[in-house]
Amino acid sequence: MAHLLTFLSDFGTADTYVGQVKGAVLAICPDAAIVDLTHEVPRQDVRAGAFHLWAAAEAFAPGAVHLAVVDPGVGGPRRAIAIATRRGDLLVGPDNGLLLPAALRLGGVAGAVSLEEAAFFRPRVSATFHGRDLFGPAAAHLLCGVALAALGPAAAGLAEPFSFPRPGQKGDRAAGEVIHVDGYGNLVTNLDAGLAAGATAVRIRGREIPLRRFYAEVDSGSLVALAGSAGMLEVAVRDGDAAAALEARAGDAVELVPGR
Repeated sequence: MAHLLTFLSDFGTADTYVGQVKGAVLAICPDAAIVDLTHEVPRQDVRAGAFHLWAAAEAFAPGAVHLAVVDPGVGGPRRAIAIATRRGDLLVGPDNGLLLPAALRLGGVAGAVSLEEAAFFRPRVSATFHGRDLFGPAAAHLLCGVALAALGPAAAGLAEPFSFPRPGQKGDRAAGEVIHVDGYGNLVTNLDAGLAAGATAVRIRGREIPLRRFYAEVDSGSLVALAGSAGMLEVAVRDGDAAAALEARAGDAVELVPGR
């Protein structure tokens, strides 16, 4: 039985929303160990939330429950869902694309249900705070051993309004794009670090950025490309901000420069 719950949202920390969700979880499963992934997802940015969940969930042991709430459609027709992955993890949140990339990274979808059994919600469900009244309680019940199937009927056709772009080829070069700019200004690309064998640099916005293993291999203030913690190639500035230095953003094209 899993007792580890991760929690990701766009709630921020200035208000009590995160604390209220945790309170609802702990009221049902007092032994829950709750890990905050982040609550600073840009407001209502489902794609950014999906990236953060995709990047983080694999670090946890199989069997964890992942609660994610970035839900601009709260109260509307979008479904509330829980997903079981082939690795053994469970994900709970809105059916708006937020959960699916992480589920696919965790081995794929083994099953999913629509959260419809009111016995597993709080007694009064707010139309605007499903994180506290619906998703949090459902995650807590799963955490404490309730079977996925008990929470509602099987859910097919999960929403996939976006997907992270796959790398391609530009001549003899692997080519892709920036898919995320992190809080340090590092440019996370969709190029798997394994593609870099034999390459010497990453080309972006007309610049060739040398590939290195560590930040310390370049001087402070220098641009560098390297394998990031999510296993993807990133462009960074040692002790600086690559997005600002290159005036770069998500969607910018990147390509690997092969050794000569």
